[in-house]
Amino acid sequence: MKFILGLKIGMVQIFDEKGIRVPVTLVEAGPCKVLQLKTAEKDGYKSVQIGLGAKKANKFKKSEKGKEFKFIKEFRLPEGESASLNLGDMIDVSVFQENDKVKVSGMSIGKGFQGGVKRWGFSGRAKTHGMKHEQRTLGSVGCTIPARVIKGRKMPGRTGYDRKTISNLKVAKVDKDNNILAIRGMLPGRKGTLLEIKAK
Repeated sequence: MKFILGLKIGMVQIFDEKGIRVPVTLVEAGPCKVLQLKTAEKDGYKSVQIGLGAKKANKFKKSEKGKEFKFIKEFRLPEGESASLNLGDMIDVSVFQENDKVKVSGMSIGKGFQGGVKRWGFSGRAKTHGMKHEQRTLGSVGCTIPARVIKGRKMPGRTGYDRKTISNLKVAKVDKDNNILAIRGMLPGRKGTLLEIKAK
């Protein structure tokens, strides 16, 4: 099982051998350090905990074990598979190859509090005579029986900043010198978003 943590750089376009334009997202992936190995006997499941982005040393505060990294994530191993890593090993982009299929998870862009038209794609009210300041309102949200708003109704609220996972993506390029992965298509989040990349 191959996995790594990375930070989103942004989107660019490249051209393949046939000259076809391919949109890709650049990710600064690794190097990540293996901080902990969990076993089924001790912890009840198998996983590998890795850290990315070393924090600046604070001369006034003694750093705890594992706390010297900015991002720490755990990748759970499937049943019957054992970790081929040891404590303290470094993981870099060389674990991936071109055309590898990957699954990428991250937090989507937060958009704050939004109305129903932007949040859910409602059409709004009709722009007819006598309709003032009503074009982007919801309309009716309840019914006579029961005389309340039913739970789960699509209404205005906080939009974005949800965990999103995109599957069946392909690695377009691997830059080992600069620790950069070019992955076909769009990935969740803004510039600098932490992404979890895992081979399928």
